Amino acid sequence: MTELVAKRCLPCEGGVPPLKRDEINKFLSQIKEWEVNSEGTIISKRFSFKNFYKTMAFVNAIAWIANQENHHPDMEVGYNYCVVKYSTHAIGGLSENDFICAAKVDTLLSEEMPKTCKI
Repeated sequence: MTELVAKRCLPCEGGVPPLKRDEINKFLSQIKEWEVNSEGTIISKRFSFKNFYKTMAFVNAIAWIANQENHHPDMEVGYNYCVVKYSTHAIGGLSENDFICAAKVDTLLSEEMPKTCKI
């Protein structure tokens, strides 16, 4: 797990610049298989599951993280998949908060997660 998982999101109401490409790349190297769009404003990852129940359990776990961090993703949900997208809307781009939450989402399916907590 990365150091991002141990961090907490900081409130962002705007007035700070979005991350630059080199900063995005630094954070992107700390999360697995997340992609950044060509504008450098959104990171996203597609997760696949065996069935609807596991998909919804994952979505609910993300909702819990989002409320704890007060930083909420956009999600596209189907029977056996969920696409998670993070962007800091208040600044029109990416902030460290997006990468903190992405790292925490990845822990939901991590081998390091206790079996009783895994989705």
